[in-house]
Amino acid sequence: MDLHTITESGPVHWAEPWRPGDAWLGGGTYLFSEPQPHLRRLRDLSGAGWPPLTVRPEGLEIAATCTVAQLSRFVLPGGWAVNQQLVTQCCRSFLASFKIWNMATVGGNLCNALPAGPMISLTAALDGVCLLRALDGGERRLPVAELVTGAGQNALGEGELLRSVTLPDAALRGRTAFRRASLHRHGRSAALLIGRLDPVDGSLTLTVTASTVRPVLLWFPLPPGAGELRRALGSAVPDGSWFDDIHGLPDWRRHMTLRLAEEIRRELQDREVRDREDQERSAPCG
Repeated sequence: MDLHTITESGPVHWAEPWRPGDAWLGGGTYLFSEPQPHLRRLRDLSGAGWPPLTVRPEGLEIAATCTVAQLSRFVLPGGWAVNQQLVTQCCRSFLASFKIWNMATVGGNLCNALPAGPMISLTAALDGVCLLRALDGGERRLPVAELVTGAGQNALGEGELLRSVTLPDAALRGRTAFRRASLHRHGRSAALLIGRLDPVDGSLTLTVTASTVRPVLLWFPLPPGAGELRRALGSAVPDGSWFDDIHGLPDWRRHMTLRLAEEIRRELQDREVRDREDQERSAPCG
């Protein structure tokens, strides 16, 4: 898509003030996918020089300019490897060509705040925290679940950008279960749920995306029963909060969310029981 209203584009000069019609340019897969008549200048972040992925003691930092391809190829080290499959599943949920994979950025997917954004699903489910930066150099941190405020809406201020998102060590060590539903085999996500079981305290976190207008996180100190889970979902996502578009009606999205949530609950609960039995069998006899 040619953006015929653009009069200026180039590397970021941080001292320049923000002007009406400005936009940050990451991979550009969204900006160049449809008309943007309100834009006049693109401020290109591709030359910012941010390392795509950085392993730190506190967790994994993913730069906003990290591409889906770079994330999908990254091998999680040590105790984080338990979630290698989850990263792959979320990357594949783009259902995009290799061209998109090599250009689309994690930050762009988060900032676009579309309900079906799989990077939102991944980072919200792993307790991701965003580092936001203003043009004057001021910084603030915000959980991914609070960055996305609605369908296509985010909490960024004027001229503010997403610098990176950090996935904490504790969340990366949790055992996870992934479920996704779509009207078509290669269609956009209509419901994408991720459950995470904490191996230390046994708590369970369920993240609901794609079927809702913004990420919904439910936390249980212990894995809930089927009835408790269903009631919690009904309370967290009241009528009118289910997303409605050509990729799925609200009632169907609600039905699939409840069904997938129960599947996740059973999978993680069964896995916990098996792990406990394995530990008991391997324990030395007294």
